Amino acid sequence: MGATFPHLIPHSPSVRRARLKDAMTTLDDILNAPHPASEWILAQDCAETGLHPDDIRAEMLRRIREMRASIERGLSSDARSITGMVGWNAKGLWDAPDVLGAPVLKRVQAYAMAVNEENARMGRIVAAPTAGSAGTIPGALIGVADHLGIPDERLISPMILAAGIGKAISKRMFISGAAGGCQAEIGSSAAMAAAAIVELMGGTPRAAVHAASMALMNTIGLVCDPVGGYVEVPCVSRNAFYAVHAVSAAQLALAQLESFIPPDEVLGAMASVGRMMPAALRETADGGLAQTPTGLAVTARMEGKRDGEGPGGMIELPLA
Repeated sequence: MGATFPHLIPHSPSVRRARLKDAMTTLDDILNAPHPASEWILAQDCAETGLHPDDIRAEMLRRIREMRASIERGLSSDARSITGMVGWNAKGLWDAPDVLGAPVLKRVQAYAMAVNEENARMGRIVAAPTAGSAGTIPGALIGVADHLGIPDERLISPMILAAGIGKAISKRMFISGAAGGCQAEIGSSAAMAAAAIVELMGGTPRAAVHAASMALMNTIGLVCDPVGGYVEVPCVSRNAFYAVHAVSAAQLALAQLESFIPPDEVLGAMASVGRMMPAALRETADGGLAQTPTGLAVTARMEGKRDGEGPGGMIELPLA
């Protein structure tokens, strides 16, 4: 590896500091990076942290395996979440007949919901980039890889690219539903997943960044409206939808379709919309689905629990 990518070997602190001046800051930087983009991002991270590339790759593989473990647990369990609103969706879809004859679609959706239902059950997940959007990347990337029979070891580089995309996004806006609505969370995760799939399939840095851009531009304005303030409804199904959204963006980009608006301008627009979004639509449960009659009734029941009783006491709520 050192002979192929000598620039990835750690250098002295002074050299690392000098290289940080040239560190990636925009999606455009990634778009113009040498192919494969993940190696360029890895070089940036090594320069910033002083870590050896092998250490970063090993850590990324560990996280991929944690993602897979959360998928497997989620697909095998129909235990309810702490509120009782979700918990059976991933297993229900996974066990159901594939009536549309679309196995990759079903797999991607089930994987994404499995991770988010593990989150709702307080299980172990990998925030990617947040807990509320944790199912999108494993659903899309691991789902596509499993559909094509690609082993986890080949997901390391796509995941490194996904991390680089997420870092570039975070430099322009907060990746938080409370700061910018769900567009900031699920939009970011969909963009990261879309770019990762493009790299997995051998696409260019330009195609990967345009996949991310198309995922972002079609997420702009999405509000964060969790019922009762819990990351369950609509969050679990939203991850399933946006994992498919990421696959769609990757497929367009791999066919050499591009975002008409330049990627960094798309990101700027999303950040601007996030700043304009009213507080009621930013994870406060004061608007959107959280304020529907059903959402309010469920919230009232949860808040009406006995003193000292945790949310788990509401598992038997008659939600139907």
